[in-house]
Amino acid sequence: ESATMGPVALLVLCLSCLLLLSLWIQSSGRRKLPPGPTPLPIIGNLLQLDVKNISKSLSNLSKVYGPVFTVYFGMKPTVVLHGYEAVKEALIDKGEEFSGRGSFPVAEKANQGFGIIFSNGKRWKEIRRFSLMTLRNLGMGKRNIEDRVQEEACCLVEELRKTNASPCDPTFILGCAPCNVICSIIFQKRFDYKDKVFLNIMERFNENVKILNSPWIQIYNNCPTLLDYFPGSQNKIFKNVDFIKSYVIEKTKEHQASLDIHNPRDFIDYFLIKMEQEKHNPHGEFTIDNLTITVSDFFGAGTETTSTTLRYALLLLLKHPEVSAKVQEEIDRVIGRERSPCMQDRSHMPYTDAMVHEVQRHLNFLPTNLPHAVTCDVNFRNYLIPKGTTIITNLTSVLRDDKEFPNPEKFDPGHFLDEEGNFKKSDYFMAFSAGKRMCAGEGLARMELFLFLTTILQKFTLKAVVDIKDLDVTPVMNGFASVPPPYQLCFIPV
Repeated sequence: ESATMGPVALLVLCLSCLLLLSLWIQSSGRRKLPPGPTPLPIIGNLLQLDVKNISKSLSNLSKVYGPVFTVYFGMKPTVVLHGYEAVKEALIDKGEEFSGRGSFPVAEKANQGFGIIFSNGKRWKEIRRFSLMTLRNLGMGKRNIEDRVQEEACCLVEELRKTNASPCDPTFILGCAPCNVICSIIFQKRFDYKDKVFLNIMERFNENVKILNSPWIQIYNNCPTLLDYFPGSQNKIFKNVDFIKSYVIEKTKEHQASLDIHNPRDFIDYFLIKMEQEKHNPHGEFTIDNLTITVSDFFGAGTETTSTTLRYALLLLLKHPEVSAKVQEEIDRVIGRERSPCMQDRSHMPYTDAMVHEVQRHLNFLPTNLPHAVTCDVNFRNYLIPKGTTIITNLTSVLRDDKEFPNPEKFDPGHFLDEEGNFKKSDYFMAFSAGKRMCAGEGLARMELFLFLTTILQKFTLKAVVDIKDLDVTPVMNGFASVPPPYQLCFIPV
């Protein structure tokens, strides 16, 4: 018996030491950080958080601990900012200090620190600056981005006509359009909605978004060591990212063969020219790895977000026929039935503009934003936040602020209109986040939402399949993002 006692005693001793170490690490880190609920050893505050609706759990904790508090996801402290004042102070007033990307292990493993969304430091700055400049160049270029979006809006409408006014789930068609806009910017090519390659690309991105939203990934992100022991759905993400990378590499080879440096056609061309200019710089960021992951980031950030918002917009317009009627009246008055809507129309269409903003506010697509991190030790409201600490900004608390948006749970375009019915800007509109890490594709996304929605409503009346009082418009919260519940509708040509 004494022989078996040895290993067991050793195990108990090791576990006790681990526990004590974890308690010591947590308590030494907690001294200067903002207050928060007491974490348990190893799992931190995970039991106090609803993994399916982190944002709501954080809002509840803010009632106890105020607008700046600390929670532990596993052993790592995370500082949470709640409410407009705290979020603005960090992301805008102290933008540089809060411009790091916080820990998101599954994405870090997939992207290996390359690209634009999950990179940091000098690399992030250079790739972001280059991407913004290239989007601008492509927009002002020979066939500007607005033309591409208008062309895609016409294709989208043609595709909707084929449903012959019978009930359909719009998810697939609404996914194709934004994905094609990204394809035209990156490869200078739009695909037919039945194209096998196109469907394959879309399928893989949709699958990745589904997995990223699963509670399993929330748990994995908080205890990343788990992953190496339990190969689960995250491996599917890595496979999908590899597929996209290999497709981009194949396209890049084609581009290299036909590249004219005086006449770049698309994003890949601009990147290749930059690679050529920087080839003797040993610390240069313009590498094939950065190109493939940046393109993957464009797809990841530019397709699902816009298509989900479009899908939610149509659902809200079904639920609120009085809003649809007002938008259609404005379309008839400003654009008419024949001409294609263009961006210049927006300034004459305050109600439609307000409706699009209200859809985004109401959907609250990324309730807790992507994680930020502080790039140095920061003094924030008398607390010391050590360099590298992950920061969560609770965007729900800004988009649902009841002083700025009276009755915030209600869908009401009036939230963005003044007494005279003119469009009213709001600093609280942070659907694209704010500060240095705000969405790089914001201009493109706003253009797509406006042009796609006005083109659809110019050509169709939306008809619900069930009684509108039975339509559920509550977004499904699934950890990372909020998405509309599934529904069907009929597109009745006008």
